[in-house]
Amino acid sequence: MNILEKIVYVKQKEVYKNKIVCPVKKLENSSFFERKTLSLVKNIKTSHTGIIAEFKCKSPSKGIINNTESVEKVVKDYESAGVCGISILTEKHFFSGKNENLKKSRPIVSVPILRKDFIIDEYQIIESKSIGADVILLIAGILSKNQISDFSKLAKSIDLEVIIEIHNEFEIEKITESSDIIGINSRSLKTFIVDYNNCLKLSSKIPNNYIKIAESGIDDVNHIFKLRKQGFKGFLIGEYFMRKKDPGKICKYFIESLSKRLNQKD
Repeated sequence: MNILEKIVYVKQKEVYKNKIVCPVKKLENSSFFERKTLSLVKNIKTSHTGIIAEFKCKSPSKGIINNTESVEKVVKDYESAGVCGISILTEKHFFSGKNENLKKSRPIVSVPILRKDFIIDEYQIIESKSIGADVILLIAGILSKNQISDFSKLAKSIDLEVIIEIHNEFEIEKITESSDIIGINSRSLKTFIVDYNNCLKLSSKIPNNYIKIAESGIDDVNHIFKLRKQGFKGFLIGEYFMRKKDPGKICKYFIESLSKRLNQKD
């Protein structure tokens, strides 16, 4: 069993329990359920840099990344740094994430929040809305095209945007018309090894009518310039910021450096 299979196996059991403890009707009573969501699509289109910064404490391959910074401080600092969106990991068993981190973040920032998790059931989409998410991630490697289509339609019906994450050429055919953003992940979720050329290899095969974002392994402004040339508009960065003592400060330096270089090009 590879890492991804283990994650899905544990997630199935977790969702089963959650449905009993907190049924859909209870989720729909959340105060977040009535709020108007914020658009990551719009923010990426209007952002100068396209940086989406992630709050991530741990990963299966790297172990603990940062367990000292509070989510409230980090997300506020990310927003001050000028990010166009924030990603928050909520997977608890392998990434030490929690729904509470998203709930705490939503009232204190005014940028879109992506709920980063392994969504395998419609229940989790309702749950995402109930904890304050604006965007969800659907991983093509663990879902069928029909599931992606059905999940995307449900998400849209409750005002959530959808990122379809792909890792290889075979998953491109799972992209549906309901997808808002296509994320290409350079990290294999089966081995957690990063292939820095993955985004570049797959980008030309994605139809131009989708917004493309690059995920994983980005730690250099020059890397972003290469990706921009291939049509990428958004760049999800987590580990590079979170490994540092003050993630928000590093994010600010990174965005300032990128902006400076982009202004020189203009």
